[in-house]
Amino acid sequence: MTEDRTGAPHEPGSQWYDNEAGPLVRPYAMTGGRTKPGPCGVRFDLIALVTLEPGAPDTDDPAVGPEHRALTDLCRAETQSVAELAAGADLPVGVVRVLLGDLLELGRVTVSLPVPPARLPDERILREVIEGLRAL
Repeated sequence: MTEDRTGAPHEPGSQWYDNEAGPLVRPYAMTGGRTKPGPCGVRFDLIALVTLEPGAPDTDDPAVGPEHRALTDLCRAETQSVAELAAGADLPVGVVRVLLGDLLELGRVTVSLPVPPARLPDERILREVIEGLRAL
């Protein structure tokens, strides 16, 4: 028997883990080494809203991993942003983006992208509309 970096007893050949954090899984292992969402080309902003598809199958499908299941479970309760999913699943945002790309391609989720600021109505126009409504 040897000791790990914390001085705790450690069986040779057993899986290393941090007693407080649990098993260590590198982010690239969760995404299969990918750093970008699949070929769908969707850019997942932090505030993009993710909704579970109504007809999405249960999470028993072997085509998805435990991290995918965690994200779909979080979306099952309510629509969430990419940032909220990353926090709720305790995963890096980059990993969540790749996993969401997988779920999007499988038809499990839909993503509502935020409206770019250039497409939002001009504040001056909105003020004129409000003033017009008040004048009625």
